[in-house]
Amino acid sequence: MPDGSLRMLYALLMNWLVTGGCGFLGSSFIGRLVREGGHSVRAVDDLSVGTREDLAAVTEFREAEPEGLGEMSREPGAVELVVGSILNEGLALRAAAGADVIVHFAANTGVAPSVEDPRADCYSNVIGTLNYLEAARASGVGRFVFASSGAAVGEVEPPLHEELAPHPVSPYGASKLAGEAYCSAYNGAFGVETVALRFGNVYGPGSGHKNSAVAKFIKRASRGEVLEVYGDGTQTRDFIYVHDLTRAVYRAATVAGLGGEVFQIATNAETSVSELIVALTEALRKVGIEDVEVRQAAPRRGDVRRNYSDTSKARELLGWTPEVTLPEGLDRTVEWFLHED
Repeated sequence: MPDGSLRMLYALLMNWLVTGGCGFLGSSFIGRLVREGGHSVRAVDDLSVGTREDLAAVTEFREAEPEGLGEMSREPGAVELVVGSILNEGLALRAAAGADVIVHFAANTGVAPSVEDPRADCYSNVIGTLNYLEAARASGVGRFVFASSGAAVGEVEPPLHEELAPHPVSPYGASKLAGEAYCSAYNGAFGVETVALRFGNVYGPGSGHKNSAVAKFIKRASRGEVLEVYGDGTQTRDFIYVHDLTRAVYRAATVAGLGGEVFQIATNAETSVSELIVALTEALRKVGIEDVEVRQAAPRRGDVRRNYSDTSKARELLGWTPEVTLPEGLDRTVEWFLHED
């Protein structure tokens, strides 16, 4: 195996294992790798949310049997799908054989599902992450990129940054914080180069299965339904366009010397839900969807009031900054949803 730092620096002909590869983030990231060329990709997904069709929308792939997996080949451009659960530790070990990088997107996502079933959230987000860290250790994987969340930091005075003491207020935030802790432990105890990325609120093309604010609002508006806002609309978030996010993930996987680091990946812009609806209403108006009705609903348990991130560390160490403005990103996202329908 070539020198790890050199491999990470040049990122050529790399073997990538992507968990959650049929989901919104996973398929978007695999699409980026395919467009760049020269990489071999193995995707693992249980198809509980994403579908084969979602992956097929970004690339051709072949499907492999979970029980008969061999070591990843170095066939440039090859994409392989393995259908299975991240809770299957044997599958994790087989899937990681021959991988240079593991990008771990697969998770139970969102605050509301974690409040409804904290135990399932814990199993998926903690044990699932542990399984793939163990697989990285066993296979000598060069870099492990963990998809975390601002929810791991919780209810603190924004902007969120990497030195804040975390205070998660939802089981989802707690499970993501536990994943970060295991990443730190595997970097320190076993030398697995881990990088944890705390994502803001991601939106963009490919988010048809998501139930996050932007995707949900567009789907409801396109059907002529009322947009339901939890609380008074003054709660704030940091909305990041998916293509900016996948650039950050790629940098986290390929920049040398980042083992053990945590980064906030967002836009450093605080946007209230009410402001989001104003911007989204304008994007919808451009495509002929007008007279959007909005109503308030009760606040959700586990939601934080204010959330946006200081991304200066990502700028300095990853060489990354977001490029797509919220109005531009919303225009592109609305167009994608209308095209999908």
